[in-house]
Amino acid sequence: QVQLVESGGELVQAGGSLRLSCVASGRTISRYHMGWFRQAPGKEREFAAGISWSGSTYYTDSVKGRFGISRGNAKNAVYLQMNSLKPEDTAVYYCAAAGETLSSSRLRNVAYWGQGTQVTVSS
Repeated sequence: QVQLVESGGELVQAGGSLRLSCVASGRTISRYHMGWFRQAPGKEREFAAGISWSGSTYYTDSVKGRFGISRGNAKNAVYLQMNSLKPEDTAVYYCAAAGETLSSSRLRNVAYWGQGTQVTVSS
């Protein structure tokens, strides 16, 4: 079993930056695809960013060039650096672990979810 705990979400003005953290416990996450999904009120949960066990990163188009995902393997953690934030980035952000590439169409393949952290971007 893997437990994922997110932190770092808060209220920020448009154009600002935030860094989300996801710390894993229970077992190592080094061999998992790790990533971040987000869910805005009234909308479905969607994929935002992912990183493979080898370190390859991938993003949904709406965050490319603004978000950066990274691993801290020594700390069994994954991070999401979010820059140039927009009001439409407002959502609960969830950390996820899976044995394969993450995407919005593969929610069922996520093995572990965190509890979520709220990001609110004011205009």
